[in-house]
Amino acid sequence: MSSQLGALVGALVGGALCLAVPWLVARTSEVPRGRRLLPGAVLAGTVAGGSAGAELDSGWALAAVLVATPACVALAFVDWHTRLLPSRIVLPTTGALLVLLAVEWVVTGDHDAPLRAVIGLVVARSIYWLLWFVHSAGMGFGDVRLAALLGAVLGRAGWAELVVGTYAPFLLFAVPGLLLALVRRDRRLLRAAYPFGPFMVVGALLGVLVGPALVGLITA
Repeated sequence: MSSQLGALVGALVGGALCLAVPWLVARTSEVPRGRRLLPGAVLAGTVAGGSAGAELDSGWALAAVLVATPACVALAFVDWHTRLLPSRIVLPTTGALLVLLAVEWVVTGDHDAPLRAVIGLVVARSIYWLLWFVHSAGMGFGDVRLAALLGAVLGRAGWAELVVGTYAPFLLFAVPGLLLALVRRDRRLLRAAYPFGPFMVVGALLGVLVGPALVGLITA
């Protein structure tokens, strides 16, 4: 798949799938609702799908990204407002992604890519589970579930994407908070609780977009 075709397909399908985001959000009654969510969700899906499609050279890898996109947009919105990552969104999406990987395995006969996705799921979930186990006050178990979903998507994309996409959320989360604390000269900001889900989603997208280039630059 060419990058232009991938970007077009990713943008169109990503935006269309994110029409379902308000419905997904509505499944969590605690979240504030409004018509403004739909345009932002569609825009986010279009940008995420289009940018991922431009970088990925496999239609199956792009399909994995697109399966996860509406759920990730909804989860980022929900977590930002409620600090919750509902399992009734995360788990079905993870299941759908595993079905997609199984279909790819059967249709293409390629075992390496689906297996890499499963490894990514296990590795990312294990890392987050360990962090949750050590410091559950600082991380919810919803982050562990989301890490499994994102790990599978990143693993399907590639090893470099998995490494960068798993590490990037921590950097995205820490650096702005540190800079804000320095600017305001208030150490209490370093101890403030913020939702981590949106950073996980953005970090995973960065892994897809710049993972291979960044790893290649580091290892060169």
